[in-house]
Amino acid sequence: MRNERYWFEAKQHGWGWPLRWQGWLAYGITFASLAALFFVVPPTRAPGPFMGATGGIILLLLVVCWLKGEPLR
Repeated sequence: MRNERYWFEAKQHGWGWPLRWQGWLAYGITFASLAALFFVVPPTRAPGPFMGATGGIILLLLVVCWLKGEPLR
């Protein structure tokens, strides 16, 4: 049963598609941040900072999914 307070639906392993507009917004911000990162910190010129920033963006999305998603099964 879907609970309206969750942004992300739980699958058997991990989180699934967003249930609410806030989840889609979180995915959109993550995608836009990763796309902008290619121009701000080019991976060919600064691979270390690029990988660190990419990891930070993904980690932030995982924290949002953990806080706002259904409990994992």
